[in-house]
Amino acid sequence: MDVALALGFLVCALLLGEQRPSEGYPPLSAWGYVLTCLINLPIAVRRRRPVAVCAVICLLWAAYVGAGFWPAVNSLAPLMAIYTVASMRPLRTAAGCAALVAGVWIFGGVVSPRGSMPAVVAQAAVFPSVLVRFGARARQSAERGERLAELTAQLRREQDEKARRAVADEQARIARELHDVIAHHMSVIAVQSGLARYVFRTDPATAADSLAVIEDTSSEALEEMRRMLTLLRSGVIGSASGDEPYTPMPALDGLGEVVERVRAGGVPVELSVRGEVRPLPPGIELCAYRIVQEALTNVLKHARPASAQVSVLYLPHQLQVSITDDGVGAVSATPVDERVTGTGHGLIGMRERAKLYGGTVAVGPRPEGGFGVRLTLPTSAMAAGNEGQ
Repeated sequence: MDVALALGFLVCALLLGEQRPSEGYPPLSAWGYVLTCLINLPIAVRRRRPVAVCAVICLLWAAYVGAGFWPAVNSLAPLMAIYTVASMRPLRTAAGCAALVAGVWIFGGVVSPRGSMPAVVAQAAVFPSVLVRFGARARQSAERGERLAELTAQLRREQDEKARRAVADEQARIARELHDVIAHHMSVIAVQSGLARYVFRTDPATAADSLAVIEDTSSEALEEMRRMLTLLRSGVIGSASGDEPYTPMPALDGLGEVVERVRAGGVPVELSVRGEVRPLPPGIELCAYRIVQEALTNVLKHARPASAQVSVLYLPHQLQVSITDDGVGAVSATPVDERVTGTGHGLIGMRERAKLYGGTVAVGPRPEGGFGVRLTLPTSAMAAGNEGQ
């Protein structure tokens, strides 16, 4: 585009030079044509070196004017050079280039055979100033466009990162739910199947009871997984057709069933509930339920022979849950993370669940022997604020 602009300026200058010049100016000679070409052609590279192009054009224009030719023939190129500098460089640089053009303009008035100096000075002051202002406005507009483009790109990157984090969080949540459902039920099934095989010939009644526990536990696991997968797929409790209802989300009133399954697995468990029992937000009840489930599953896997105690305490602004056992496995050399899950994901899952609702989890061996898990969850905004402090 700049090449076309330079050629256009050159054609205009040559056509104007072919006209009868103003009185007192000589017609263009060969030197005049050469200078005209040299003045206008640098416009083709005006964006690459705007200040240098402006300086070269002004020097050549001064030589052209000094040779006695009509200054107006080549006045467009210097003005365009000023505009380019103002649109691409700071105002101070543009003002310096404008002063240079104004100086050559006034020089043309001085060497003019007949000219009005007040008019020449006025032109030298007004024309470059106007083009500097237009160029500065163009530069500001371009800078705003660049900032807007950068901001748009930044927002797009932030949205992409937010989407990636949301996907990662959802994947972690799904993994945590699957771990909680599968680990507990499969642990009970593994224990009961081992017991059934061991007593199958000597005590058929006990083996039959174990198989019944396996049937109930596997059915419950399938129901929980079906409910969870349906929620993940549609976000609505119920079947795809909406006709078959699903069991509600596990809550604290289901701890008795968890305790019974663990008892059936050979671990005596005592459940105590104290305080004013009241409905809590579903997320808090699910959090407490899953942590009790995880802790008792680990008793089955790591602490037998043992007995366990589950204590649920309803306070005015808090829910406190403790799960303790007296198993010998808890005071062995087994690391805490492995004692919690075997892979470390159980401890992480407990803490993530509690943190999600502003609570805390303390996990570790007890001084008197055995292992303990203590969960504290705020049940009101006041308690959540205190936990955050």
